[in-house]
Amino acid sequence: MQLQENISLQPYHSFASQEKAAFFSIVSTDIEMETAIAWAQDKAIPFLVIGAGTNIVFTKNFEGLIIKNEIMGIRKTHEDASHVYLTVGAGENWHHLVSFCIHKSWGGIENLSLIPGTVGAAPIQNIGAYGVEVGEAIEHVTAFDTLIDQWITLTKADCLFGYRDSIFKQQKNRYLISELSFKLNKQPNFKTDYGVIRDRLHDMGVKTLSLEAISNAIIHIRSQKLPDPKLIGNAGSFFKNPTVSKEQYEKLQVQYPKLVAYPISDNSYKIAAGWLIENCGFKGVRKGNVGCYEKQALVIVSYGIESGQEVNHFSQEIIDTVLKVYDIELEREVNIY
Repeated sequence: MQLQENISLQPYHSFASQEKAAFFSIVSTDIEMETAIAWAQDKAIPFLVIGAGTNIVFTKNFEGLIIKNEIMGIRKTHEDASHVYLTVGAGENWHHLVSFCIHKSWGGIENLSLIPGTVGAAPIQNIGAYGVEVGEAIEHVTAFDTLIDQWITLTKADCLFGYRDSIFKQQKNRYLISELSFKLNKQPNFKTDYGVIRDRLHDMGVKTLSLEAISNAIIHIRSQKLPDPKLIGNAGSFFKNPTVSKEQYEKLQVQYPKLVAYPISDNSYKIAAGWLIENCGFKGVRKGNVGCYEKQALVIVSYGIESGQEVNHFSQEIIDTVLKVYDIELEREVNIY
């Protein structure tokens, strides 16, 4: 294991604040991962595994070991008449995997095009977009269970996938992912239910659906409304869309007729967090070195922050304001350390 000390974390997360890690190591194999964990446990210091750092806010120096996962590889393990099964290293770039599958005409994750981050981070948040969640395509996950110090395999059911949720998020830092198995379709099942996708395909003049056409449409949509983390510090959607009871939704809808929401059961509704934030006046607002992105209120952006505390405080102001106005408490998607 190659170990570095007192390393700036600025290059390793998308908000690019200037916190440091006491110790830092890049791992590219399961053995290196296990060695790094054992070293931290022996020293009785905290450790944290990161990928591309696109869903993290560091608010202080990390007084432990940061392990950067660069376990790579994409390989087909087997196939049947309808499906292809891939095993993918957790350190692979997510969009690279999507592009690879589209090139091979394997469907199932094309709606998740251009989501930043690594493959290993995808199941933690159960990333989703435009009617698709990554948990739908995952067969199993290989991870090191730090509770029993063993490598284990978690099935799809074991992963407890939910809306932006999983066992990996519920039990942080217990399961450290090294690779994932995906089940992809040889005969694509196109998902274009979101009107914005259909509109973009129409504008592109697409008459025959394909994986590539859908991916290109989504790339264009995301590029238009979300900032590139390589150019503007951000972590994508900062908040989850909250769920409220039917009774609360109906009261809100009377008071706010333009409220954006949709039913998820007979007794509950999902409310668009971006609509709540925008209608509280935050869209495009800048305070110091942070602000709400001018094209999407759900995204908090950095204008060169020194500390992630600036992001944390600004996000808390949004949470407090939305709670006061709508009696809805927003939950952060982004992990705060």
